[in-house]
Amino acid sequence: MAANENEYVLLKSFRGLFEGCQYLHRDSSLGDYVASCLYDDLYNLKRSQTLVRRIRERLAVVNAQNKTIGKPRRRGDGTFGEVVPAAHPVEEPGFLVARGAIATIEIGAETKILAKAMIKQIDRVIGDLVRQVQEFKRGGGTPITVGLVGVNFSESYTSYEGDRPFPTDGRKYKHPIQEAAEAVNRLRDRALPAFDEFMFLRFKATNIEPFPFDWLEENKTVMEYSAMLTRICIQYENRFSA
Repeated sequence: MAANENEYVLLKSFRGLFEGCQYLHRDSSLGDYVASCLYDDLYNLKRSQTLVRRIRERLAVVNAQNKTIGKPRRRGDGTFGEVVPAAHPVEEPGFLVARGAIATIEIGAETKILAKAMIKQIDRVIGDLVRQVQEFKRGGGTPITVGLVGVNFSESYTSYEGDRPFPTDGRKYKHPIQEAAEAVNRLRDRALPAFDEFMFLRFKATNIEPFPFDWLEENKTVMEYSAMLTRICIQYENRFSA
């Protein structure tokens, strides 16, 4: 039986950023939202008894503010860890893992999405990814670090500034397919080694009505994501079961 994206909250949520709607590339909360879905998928997999128990008992939560209490640090898209004892975890509709303030980071996820003009922004994106790993580790401990990078392989794409469209033309404004492979290579060489787990979400979206979306290779994407979840669960059990 072929793997199915519908088994995983994160993959469905990523699709939802593009399919049937205009993708808003300046909205940083979109990456936060996708990264936060990782933890429901880890819970549903049930490959780490420690992770499942701590989530059920509300001892570990997704951090709504993306920072640890008492530790100044830059924002991370999806942080998960030990809940602050004085805090009251909140159940968010549609999610299994509660939200709340955390004292430590046990898993830190960072999401980036490259839809257009990839090479122009690649150095900044790599720098952001590497610096975020350093931030996850600043508070001590042994957090599991996860990088998720969406890369568009579409033959064309249109971005928007307000109501004004900016379509790619293949010359001055390169089509995503013209830059995607090079972007992946640079990220693999310079960003991937900083993380415990790193995955490319390869997709195709034009950002033009009716706003279609496809995975470049859906079965491969689902299988790679499933394997990554399994490895994270094994790492979590090894690091935090004591």
